[in-house]
Amino acid sequence: MTANHAAPAFAAIMLLTGVGIPILAALNGGLGARLGSPMAASMILFGLAFLIAAAGALMTGSFGAVRFTGDIPVHFYFGGLFVAFYVIAVTFIAPRFGVGNAIFFVLVGQLVSAATIDHFGLFGAIRSTIDLKRIAGIALMIAGVWLARRTG
Repeated sequence: MTANHAAPAFAAIMLLTGVGIPILAALNGGLGARLGSPMAASMILFGLAFLIAAAGALMTGSFGAVRFTGDIPVHFYFGGLFVAFYVIAVTFIAPRFGVGNAIFFVLVGQLVSAATIDHFGLFGAIRSTIDLKRIAGIALMIAGVWLARRTG
């Protein structure tokens, strides 16, 4: 299946992933508040995530592909740092700042970062240069999210 044929399925999966991010923030923030420790809640989340990922790797026969090797540039292993930073930050901040407010800033950061990665083709991403139309679209998305978060 080519990327063009898979685009609707990919879009649906990513939409569901987007739906899950604020749910993760609310659930893990609530767990951290009830435990009295955002770090403990984050450890529980990562423990469960590890078990699920390990089960998936075992079921697909890809467990043997897990390795650290000099053949792969070290920066490709840093994704875990960003996931940990996100989970710990949102677990601590969302209950104090509001899930919507926390996710608003996450979305703005994602828009800017994604456009930059695509523009420069960083980390092997497909290049998609930033032009005025794309900048306007990103600005409209940011304005839309900001307007959706305003109260009163």
